[in-house]
Amino acid sequence: MSKHSDGIPPHVLHVCPDREAMERIASYGRKLRHTVVTGDELVMQAAPRGLTIKQASHFPSLQGLPSPGRMQKLARAMTPFDLVLTHGWDALDVAMAHTLFKDAMQLPPLVHHESDLGEKEAVRLSKKRTWYRRIALGKSSGLVVPSEKLEEIALVDWQQPLGRVKRIAPGVDTKAFAKKPKADGFRMIKREGERWLGTHAASGDLPTLASAFAALGKDWQLIILGEGDRSEIEPLVDRMEMNDRVHWLGSVGTPEKVFGLFDIFAVAGHADGFPVPVVQAMAAGVPVVAPDDGEIAHTVAESTREWLFQHGNEAALTEKLVTLSRDPQARRDAGEANRAHAVAAYDREKSLATYRRLYGSAMQFEL
Repeated sequence: MSKHSDGIPPHVLHVCPDREAMERIASYGRKLRHTVVTGDELVMQAAPRGLTIKQASHFPSLQGLPSPGRMQKLARAMTPFDLVLTHGWDALDVAMAHTLFKDAMQLPPLVHHESDLGEKEAVRLSKKRTWYRRIALGKSSGLVVPSEKLEEIALVDWQQPLGRVKRIAPGVDTKAFAKKPKADGFRMIKREGERWLGTHAASGDLPTLASAFAALGKDWQLIILGEGDRSEIEPLVDRMEMNDRVHWLGSVGTPEKVFGLFDIFAVAGHADGFPVPVVQAMAAGVPVVAPDDGEIAHTVAESTREWLFQHGNEAALTEKLVTLSRDPQARRDAGEANRAHAVAAYDREKSLATYRRLYGSAMQFEL
């Protein structure tokens, strides 16, 4: 490890970071140097320019059995750094090597991050992965999770100490989303008198949402952001003759230019991980209609919970949408409450400051 007093910025190793983690690097400025272990070129493309960031070229493989020899190689590869940041299951062998050899090799502090376990892992049923995490995270300086669900899993299933688990929700640039976008400033123009119901394909159960949307007036358009499976919803839209009212916009690079155009944002299913699109809608001052269980229910403003419905109850979803679509004042009230809550709880600058404090504390270095 380098000495912080020698004038050389601390060196951070990032193992399997996601795009959000790479984008956070910009907030540290030139106070840190960065080496990244990833095979995802899109992740590297998300790295801010003009900073000291390089991709590791000779880091030991992250694949293979956790044999003593392989663990020792991974541990030795961490020795030049001042902080190790690991992300997700694919980086967990690095955390295991850190736990096994931290004291013997005087390894730098390690902070692990879990953002989205997904259905495939079946967390509570995967005993092997549960036990592995319990051991691998044994000497980490912190475990970062974005949601209450993952926080509970970390504390109960993985048996991590309360002081080690840090819940930090992904931050949203609330100032950018506060600006009302132009009706013609996006690739789809919002016409005079139109009302938009927005959703995100990753939120799931689009057929149920489309069926509920059919009850809204002809002035309402359903706008679907993101990429997703259209095989179930498109035949339904055809049968209900709503092709002219349902629009897929795909991936959106500048979401702040479209979320403020929504009059309501709705979710019919459960999305894996933290519901970033919901927070973006909240930051734009948009009312949210969503299931009353799961992470979204903990995300929206308390005063707007009247617009939540029982998951799977299409009739209740329809009723909420119809009622809200007919009441502009209720939409304004819910939107304003959501915006205030987003600024207080999910502002990007506050999230970045929390990360800086966590990493700085681990290194005993002020960021």
